[in-house]
Amino acid sequence: MTDRIGALLARLMFARYLLASIGALACDFAAFLMLDRTGASPVSAAVGGYMVGLIVHWLISVRFVFVADGGATHGQRIGFVISALLGMGITMVLVGALSALGLAPPIAKLLSVPVSFITVYAIRKYGVFARVRA
Repeated sequence: MTDRIGALLARLMFARYLLASIGALACDFAAFLMLDRTGASPVSAAVGGYMVGLIVHWLISVRFVFVADGGATHGQRIGFVISALLGMGITMVLVGALSALGLAPPIAKLLSVPVSFITVYAIRKYGVFARVRA
């Protein structure tokens, strides 16, 4: 019985993380498109958008996804930023490479999302927020 409850809570955490990610991605992509339209390079636009999304994601994550008793710790903040930097690196490399191959920057950005999402979620769930209740 406790295994079933644990599995349900894990799925709910993933669902909350997915919703948080969708909201953050919407902000990320809006900033990306704005920067792209103003003439920023695809990589610069990807970084700027990612940073906007990172702030939104942090605010949602610590309040609704990885709820820690007593709030987030300093170590979790650092881990969150480090995992975000890895995700941003993945995004930059993929957007830069796919754009260089001739893909439109917004399409390149969309293709980078699942790779970055899965990598960062795993790091945050099993590393940064491993001891937080679901």
